[in-house]
Amino acid sequence: MKKLVQTLRNIWTIDELRNKIVVTLALVLTYRFGTHIVLPGIDPNKIEAAQAASKSGGGLLGIFDMFAGGAFSQASILALGIMPYISASIFMQLMTILVPQLQKVQKEGDSGRKKINQWTRYLTVIVTAFQAGAYVAYLNSPGYAEAILPAYKPFFWFSTVITLSAGTLFVMWLGEKIQDKGLGNGTSIIIMVGILARLPQSIIQEFSAKGVSGGGGLLIFLIEIAILVAIIMGLIILVQGVRKIPVNYAKQIIGNKQVGGARQFLPVKVNSAGVMPIIFAQAIMFLPTLASFTNLDSAQGIVKVFNDHSNIWYMVIYSVMVIGFTFLYTALIFNPKQIGEDLKRNNGFIPGVKPGQPTADYIGAIMDRITLPGAIFLALVGILPGIASNLKVTQGFSTFFGGTSLLIMVGVVLDTLQQIETYLLMRQYDGLMKSGRVQGRQTVAPTTI
Repeated sequence: MKKLVQTLRNIWTIDELRNKIVVTLALVLTYRFGTHIVLPGIDPNKIEAAQAASKSGGGLLGIFDMFAGGAFSQASILALGIMPYISASIFMQLMTILVPQLQKVQKEGDSGRKKINQWTRYLTVIVTAFQAGAYVAYLNSPGYAEAILPAYKPFFWFSTVITLSAGTLFVMWLGEKIQDKGLGNGTSIIIMVGILARLPQSIIQEFSAKGVSGGGGLLIFLIEIAILVAIIMGLIILVQGVRKIPVNYAKQIIGNKQVGGARQFLPVKVNSAGVMPIIFAQAIMFLPTLASFTNLDSAQGIVKVFNDHSNIWYMVIYSVMVIGFTFLYTALIFNPKQIGEDLKRNNGFIPGVKPGQPTADYIGAIMDRITLPGAIFLALVGILPGIASNLKVTQGFSTFFGGTSLLIMVGVVLDTLQQIETYLLMRQYDGLMKSGRVQGRQTVAPTTI
């Protein structure tokens, strides 16, 4: 406890770090305040009643609502949240990998990144307008249409699309300000805050549900908490796990000095793809449900299966897709041939392996071997919420047992703690822990999650 108090005191004595924390908290509170402002023309009491009576709180709409911090179900001006920007960022990231012209723009340095960011913003507006139109159709579905004020209906579609588009752009602006003036990745912080906002209510609901069962219910609740802690520990291992490949550098004589000869390691992450395979798999699984977006309760066949994350066929298909996307995305972002050429150019070599193509083949073989267990574990994490639902865990609390939400939360917390520890070490303070260093995700897509 004394160590914790001293660490907090050290954090507060660093002016730059203290200002960043204050700015981040202020911007996050602004975002949370905006999630409670209802759209113009909506009766807040009737929208709450419609949400309580609806059975489509899980599946597609439940995940949307989770990432929006509850704003989706409350018909807030920030109902779409940051997700349109995430979709646009993912699309632009894939295009920079697949399109040579965009690769050249990205390699132009700071000016190239600014161009791609500006194109991402334009694409965000288009995606937001499309999703806003779908959201208006959702609000006009039976059960929710009664919440729209009759006198406002002629203007509702136009004003809602404009308001939701402005709300998403405002959230995007908040994320960029957190990135520039605050602490951590702004987009990731906003997503994490939206997810965590539902955690206290979910815990209370789970505790109340288990309390009805009598004395044994409390024991089951404690076991669930212990399992959740164990899952978080496993995710930390998955996020931070690396395979260190030894690399030697040949000695060189430059002038009167001898340089090189150092022995270093090439860290290869077990989960190089990060959370992207889960996001891609969910995006594909969402496509069949779009056909019944406004009436998911009466969906049948494959639409019903793909909207129920506790269905056994959903979990099987989802797992296969996560494993496949993990290998695909890793192949896109990890180029063993380029690494081999870089090592050869810098007079580096792996002991016992010839430089050039043999080095690339060796690194690629190691990457394949460590990607498979990482992909299987990632798929298991993705289906854990469905398994928890089948074990009678309440729907809201089960989403915290795995999936995108838990993986994002663990990764963002590790990234933020790593930045705080960097500030402490720069000021000659001790780190956050007595032993070891806090390591973030160091994902390839910092602009997304």
